[in-house]
Amino acid sequence: MASLPLGHHHHHQPAAATIHPSQPPQCQPQPEVPRRSSDMETDKDMSATVIEGNDAVTGHIISTTIGGKNGEPKQTISYMAERVVGTGSFGVVFQAKCLETGEAVAIKKVLQDRRYKNRELQLMRLMDHPNVISLKHCFFSTTSKDELFLNLVMEYVPESMYRVIKHYTTMNQRMPLIYVKLYTYQIFRGLAYIHTALRVCHRDVHPLTHQVKLCDFGSAKVLVKGESNISYICSRYYRAPELIFGATEYTPSIDIWSAGCVLAELLLGQPLFPGENQVDQLVEIIKVLGTPTREEIRCMNPNYTDFRFPQIKAHPWHKVFHKRMPPEAIDLASRLLQYSPSLRCTALEACAHPFFDELREPNARLPNGHPLPPLFNFKQELAGASPELINRLIPEHIRRQMGLSFPHSAGS
Repeated sequence: MASLPLGHHHHHQPAAATIHPSQPPQCQPQPEVPRRSSDMETDKDMSATVIEGNDAVTGHIISTTIGGKNGEPKQTISYMAERVVGTGSFGVVFQAKCLETGEAVAIKKVLQDRRYKNRELQLMRLMDHPNVISLKHCFFSTTSKDELFLNLVMEYVPESMYRVIKHYTTMNQRMPLIYVKLYTYQIFRGLAYIHTALRVCHRDVHPLTHQVKLCDFGSAKVLVKGESNISYICSRYYRAPELIFGATEYTPSIDIWSAGCVLAELLLGQPLFPGENQVDQLVEIIKVLGTPTREEIRCMNPNYTDFRFPQIKAHPWHKVFHKRMPPEAIDLASRLLQYSPSLRCTALEACAHPFFDELREPNARLPNGHPLPPLFNFKQELAGASPELINRLIPEHIRRQMGLSFPHSAGS
């Protein structure tokens, strides 16, 4: 499990839970809710009932029945909803405890339109990666107002990167570089998996959605070439410039821009582009990258024709960060934060960047002497990668342990 130990300030490691695409979690709406079978999930190996709580979010008990496939006995699992950990237009996320095992889980409760399948559920049932939050199971519930809610039961990871950043900011300290590398490397591993293996774009990468694992796929979507998408997506500070320019045929490189913003924020201790609104967000980007050329604007959105921008020169990247910043960190940020989406490196190329070479050292350790979490147990994300790239991604000592053999590139 690719958890991230954070030294003496942060002790909790995420619970290990894996779902396999061949055995997707199933969910079943409440039988009393009328629905058309074509619109909702129809598998019948999970049901759930709120048996206490009177529509309250916390303090009630939810009982679900799972199993019953391939001759296995059905099993009832009960959860006590303990506290709200997140709210938004989507609904609410609360921490709950399994009464049978004591295990902590996160349950995301979203209002379900009976006419449509839930995209987040469809995507999460496919996810199986150490750096992506795992779906344990799901169920539907109703309220006294006859509203239908989808409940996604996921592994609970208590620490968000936002809180870790805030910890170091409060202490007037910069995050140790080894932690920056661990965090961002695992972000790129998760993105490489969803971009390559699933062809999914997250569309809302920011520090609150990186709890060592990518989570919150409420905005995620499979991108199809030629298919239009909404441009008002992604939290503002991390929104790629092509979205600000109104592009609707964007690519997963919008996630790469967002991850670049997260990297810069970890290095700086504050957001790199803290725009107060959509227009100001573009101004903040121009202050650093300079005014985009006509060609760069065309690459971001071919339909954008208003070119009236003040001509501002790019601010040198080495002046954006403090003087002692390693040149590899500056180089990676510059490769991620490019106006032209096609010029940004891919998530897998980012993982192979020299900035992360320290993680590939045989004797790499955390500051407290503990070993690093597993970082090289790659899955389908290596499909299609060149032998040279794979050689850079999997260090020789790991290849020897795994008995792997790849052709050596010239000079490697």
